[in-house]
Amino acid sequence: MQKPMLKKRDLYLNRMIAFQDTEMIKVITGIRRCGKSSLMKLMAQHLRENGIGQDQILEMNFESMSFPDMDVRGFYEYVKARVLPERRMYLFFDEVQRISGWENAVNSFRVDFDCDIYITGSNAYLLSSELSTYLSGRYVEIKVLPLSFKEFLDFHGYTVTEKKSPTGALKRRITDQDGDIYDERELFNEYARFGGMPMLADVGLEIDRVTAALDGVYSAAVVNDILEREKRKGRRTITDPVLLRKIIMFLADNIGNNVSATSIGNTLVNEGLLEEKGRRKPAVHTIQSYIEALLEAYIFYEIKRFDIKGREYLRTLGKYYIVDMGLRNYLLGYRDGDSGHILENIVYFELLRQGYDVAIGKIDNQEVDFIATKADAKKYIQVTENMNAPETRERELAPLRKIRDNYEKLVIALECDLMQTQDGIRIQSVLDFLLK
Repeated sequence: MQKPMLKKRDLYLNRMIAFQDTEMIKVITGIRRCGKSSLMKLMAQHLRENGIGQDQILEMNFESMSFPDMDVRGFYEYVKARVLPERRMYLFFDEVQRISGWENAVNSFRVDFDCDIYITGSNAYLLSSELSTYLSGRYVEIKVLPLSFKEFLDFHGYTVTEKKSPTGALKRRITDQDGDIYDERELFNEYARFGGMPMLADVGLEIDRVTAALDGVYSAAVVNDILEREKRKGRRTITDPVLLRKIIMFLADNIGNNVSATSIGNTLVNEGLLEEKGRRKPAVHTIQSYIEALLEAYIFYEIKRFDIKGREYLRTLGKYYIVDMGLRNYLLGYRDGDSGHILENIVYFELLRQGYDVAIGKIDNQEVDFIATKADAKKYIQVTENMNAPETRERELAPLRKIRDNYEKLVIALECDLMQTQDGIRIQSVLDFLLK
């Protein structure tokens, strides 16, 4: 059976290429099944296409039965036996955290051999203090997310083209491989419903197949990267799979809402979600440990608040967003509603893909959905479902008007009849934001 052709993910591949042949160890992180292994294969393919011999490339996937029960000494000896004298080696280690003490081996490769090293991991524990101690200042993290809307279209066989109309405006058209034209809003609805896990391009967007595929993602991320990892580390913090699932369900149902460990515990008890015999309300520090495990497994991302006038981060309630909308719908059911928070979730991760650090903005008693910053840019962003009603327009524009600096201010809307600038604030459709 022929293997499916690798789809390009230039956003991440170019980041890897930028650090090729530097001393830095390239650490590719992200939730299970988001495409890290394929990205490693794309990098190895890039090397071969640019004159690197196959015998200089060593690829090891530690989820494969090719390396059963390998310990750190066996790992080192296996690599050592394949290093070519007087030649630079390119070492690719997939899910390397499955080897206990792997940090020692990887650091030894760096010291002992002329090599360029790439590793993946599905848990932030990979970048814990232990790794930092061994590789202090010598690694760069490349954070991989599920597909953007643009990538989703590409993976599912659609082509986006733009051309200027006689008036000079850009017109966008989306076609399939047969040249048939598709409505971009309908395709966006599919993306918001089924999410951007790359394997869906192989199984198709039929709901039973999507559900089965996402069940595999959930099991791998929760069982392998939280419950099993805790056992391997010898910790006994995350011991209750029922409580873990309840917290996952709560966070998935409350994306974009203010959440704390205390509010989660109270809600689980008050709504009878922990009514099994003999159960008591879990301690706040227990719930916090479970949340941290979900963040480490890249299932949820936490966003902090920033006081715009006071120029400081606040210790008040943060918010959580789920890494993939398909995963949320798998957990909660494919239902209508809550489209405002779904839109926020999609925009938040698109900003991360674009390289921004993102916070919630607070100005007086009002909130700005996102402050997006990177070295050379800052944006203040409101996200809304509809900007047509006058009262909605005023609500979304009011906090942005209060900000007195000269950085870009933007409202991203799903529905808006007039995409224009008001008081220096630009209004943009979410489809333009995602596809331009």
